[in-house]
Amino acid sequence: MLLFAIAVIFGVVVMPALRRRRERQDLERAAATADAMTRRPGPVSFDKADHAGHAGHADTGHEGGLVPADQLDIRLPGPDDDLIAALEETQRTQDWRPVGKLLALTDEPELRWQRVQSLAGAASLELARHRATGQGTDAGWLRMWRAQEPEEAGGAELYAQFLVWEALRDGAAGERRVILEEAAAVCAEASRLAAADDPVPGIVNLYAARGLGGRQDFDALWAGLAARAPQHMGAHIAAISYLSEQWHGSRADAEGFARAAAGAAGPGSLLPALPLFAVHNHLPDMQYSPGMFQGAVIRDAIEGAQFALNAAPADHPMAPHVRHLLLWFLVRAERYPEAAEQVRAVDGYVGAMPWVAGGEPVREYTAFRALAIARQ
Repeated sequence: MLLFAIAVIFGVVVMPALRRRRERQDLERAAATADAMTRRPGPVSFDKADHAGHAGHADTGHEGGLVPADQLDIRLPGPDDDLIAALEETQRTQDWRPVGKLLALTDEPELRWQRVQSLAGAASLELARHRATGQGTDAGWLRMWRAQEPEEAGGAELYAQFLVWEALRDGAAGERRVILEEAAAVCAEASRLAAADDPVPGIVNLYAARGLGGRQDFDALWAGLAARAPQHMGAHIAAISYLSEQWHGSRADAEGFARAAAGAAGPGSLLPALPLFAVHNHLPDMQYSPGMFQGAVIRDAIEGAQFALNAAPADHPMAPHVRHLLLWFLVRAERYPEAAEQVRAVDGYVGAMPWVAGGEPVREYTAFRALAIARQ
């Protein structure tokens, strides 16, 4: 009995602890390797990353062709020179018109959604930095846009998404609800102003409603959104989040929705990658062992994402989102050569899941990047 108890304790407590310790050590060593490979010794500065400019080329002349950690851009998942130029001009002058013109000229639904997300996130970071330090600008350009052009769809969409980001920041539940209710009201206004095939108001509303309502609201919200853009990748990712067990559904709901959408994907669609997002939403907090990531469920989800990337246009606006998440899974599964391919495709940018889910996206990304490159 004593030997049996010792064996149970070792298997249930000691071995998982040793695995977690080894994982932490691997990531710490990888972060140090990343610093060396980019010739930037010392700890990563999150503030520097917060202010990072556009790292437009993966080959910067540094060893390994990796972008130095202090030049990684947390605002975007991938390159968008037009957005960076418009955003930096708007933030420098506090004139909303460069950003407003960019959105007015952005008709492609996936790209429009991506740009609204990134611009609203940049405005939220700008305001947070001002509140924390009392320095810099406070995203007044966004409020001015809404005041001067209340009938412009782009301004309404951007402001609604900005409110969602603000609600997700730390604060009392009552305050979050008030902010989300305002976001939902602005979404309704944006929907009235937007083009008939513009899904952005519906997607933002899905995120706002996720924090307000229950499962009974999903069907009506999704029906309206799917009518506008039935193959929209960003809309489906929002729906998976809504249906996850963290919010108003379950693992079965989210994974079933993802598989059904993947099966109904049209040619060149990224929807076959959706099961990977559903799996990521329901990973356990611990037990991140390679064996789990080499199992059939995750292996099939990885293959679906790889298939989607191979079939979709190389410049698909949502492709960087898939690549970042795929990189994370491939490293966990110890498939380092495949992970290194994703590093070469996305390096320079960290504004995507799973990196932004934590408090230090630059450090998380550089650790995984180093593991992929060093062990390929």
